[in-house]
Amino acid sequence: MRKQITNTILMVRPVNFRMNEQTAVNNYFQEDPHLKNVEINKKAQQEFDQFVKVLREHGVNVITINDDMERDTPDSIFPNNWVSFHESGTVCVYPMFAENRKKERREDVFELLEENGFVINNIMDYTAAEDEGVFLEGTGSILKDRVNKKAYCALSERAHEELFIEFCEDFDCFPVIFHANQTVEGERLPIYHTNVMMAMAETFAVICLDSIDDKKERKNVVEHIKMDGKEVIRITEEQMCHFAGNMLQVVGADDQRYMVMSTQAYNSLTQEQIMNIEKHCPIIHSPLDTIETCGGGSARCMMAEVFLPKA
Repeated sequence: MRKQITNTILMVRPVNFRMNEQTAVNNYFQEDPHLKNVEINKKAQQEFDQFVKVLREHGVNVITINDDMERDTPDSIFPNNWVSFHESGTVCVYPMFAENRKKERREDVFELLEENGFVINNIMDYTAAEDEGVFLEGTGSILKDRVNKKAYCALSERAHEELFIEFCEDFDCFPVIFHANQTVEGERLPIYHTNVMMAMAETFAVICLDSIDDKKERKNVVEHIKMDGKEVIRITEEQMCHFAGNMLQVVGADDQRYMVMSTQAYNSLTQEQIMNIEKHCPIIHSPLDTIETCGGGSARCMMAEVFLPKA
């Protein structure tokens, strides 16, 4: 039986977190907080530690590794973009848009997972695509419905159509391709990652349909979600800008499901939206304000799901 969600999450604790100028060119969620980098990193570490604590208190198995000072990788806190871990024992390594994000890839992460009893049989490496200027940033770009063998992708500079189709062929899943935009200074521009406008859970999907400007594409996405028996929970573009699309469903203690998000995302939701989510599972949230402001990513981006088999 394929699983949509997992109990084990890999997270990277930051040592040099700051606003990454190389990703800000097309991540319109990033803002400059006008703080010293040392202060930004300290606040990010506090938010990270609190988030890990909350997840563990709910029985989620969180494996953490510290970033490496020498690498100068300000976005290392978002490991789901460079790596994914699959039930077959395959590890996927992805081509990254920003030069300094390529340095996030590190083999000691694989060694740590093996030390924790997980089996790695195979590494699927797509990074050669970087030489052609082609990118596909992991589960930031690819939203998998694992049970129904589908993958959703909003195309952008960081999500190349041909490489996404190649990924779908390699992993035997049907590609659902569309364009998602946000309004930036009056202009409609591509959203950098699919997982900021959409979240896929076992029995529902949270999605900012307003970001899919093409009506045919929007209809197609909704039809695929509903075809697989999932409830569609809509969020607005303003809520998306508060990271309400950047959620992840996980398994906690006693097989309890939880929807994980930031406190900012939670506070942006209406009571009706909260009730619609809580029909399916309880919500966990934790404040990630500094990480969201400087990094332009939120709770989901910080969690790399581990589906690898156990030894």
